[in-house]
Amino acid sequence: MRIIEILKVIVLGMVEGFTEWLPISSTGHLILINKLIQLDVSPEFMEMFRVVIQLGAILAVVMLYFDRLNPLSRSKRGDQRRVALILWSKIIVACVPAAILGKLLDDWMDAHLYNGLVVSIMLVIYGILFILIENRNQTSKPQITKMWQLNYQTALYIGMFQVLALIPGTSRSGVTILGAVILGCSRAVGAEFSFFVGIPVMFGASLLKFAKFVKFGFRFSNAEILYLVLGMLVAFLVSVYSIRFLMSWVKKNDFKVFGYYRIVLGVIVLIWYIMSTLMGRSMGAA
Repeated sequence: MRIIEILKVIVLGMVEGFTEWLPISSTGHLILINKLIQLDVSPEFMEMFRVVIQLGAILAVVMLYFDRLNPLSRSKRGDQRRVALILWSKIIVACVPAAILGKLLDDWMDAHLYNGLVVSIMLVIYGILFILIENRNQTSKPQITKMWQLNYQTALYIGMFQVLALIPGTSRSGVTILGAVILGCSRAVGAEFSFFVGIPVMFGASLLKFAKFVKFGFRFSNAEILYLVLGMLVAFLVSVYSIRFLMSWVKKNDFKVFGYYRIVLGVIVLIWYIMSTLMGRSMGAA
């Protein structure tokens, strides 16, 4: 076990924690980071590692919003428990589209769309959309400013937007927030609902990949177990900060800065993809 590998795990956990909840695409960042600091592990373990650090990010949401989302809390009165149950029912409704299509398209998406070209295009497209929609909203006020105002129909439509996140580079939180804003939600409501919907969706996707991993009988070494635990812990801690930062940001600012950032990152990923493709062809010709 080398110290350099431990440092790589910490960096990857930090990248996941920062980018999973900000609307800037964790996939786009991880593609670049993986090329710069590849862990000395098998491709199969690396896929499992990405699942585990994602679980760390999810646990941050669970911790931060546990009391609000827990209908069984003893501190809640009857009406408060009912509000929590209603919120969960809306979350489930929003998860249905992604749950169905995610199960059907997961392997196909990984095989055909997980590449730098697709990621760069999605980064740029949604970066432009963030800027355009924020410019349009400068003269309009959101109709849904409280979570209880979000009805089941709107929750389902937000869930349909979330399906677009199956395409790498889209950003699950980004497209969910974008859809919520288009449907009349405030940035704060859109951001929080994207966090909540992420809990069952990301848990489900992670468990699906974990089941596939276990099915093929893979075993972990002591070093790999350390990588998993450390990566998940780092992603959890950084996610706590990232979520708090975003909720503080949306109270005073719009999302255009994330749009510009996505465009710049998309161009960088595209340049990397073109250069790596050309280098691969030249080596093949040689």
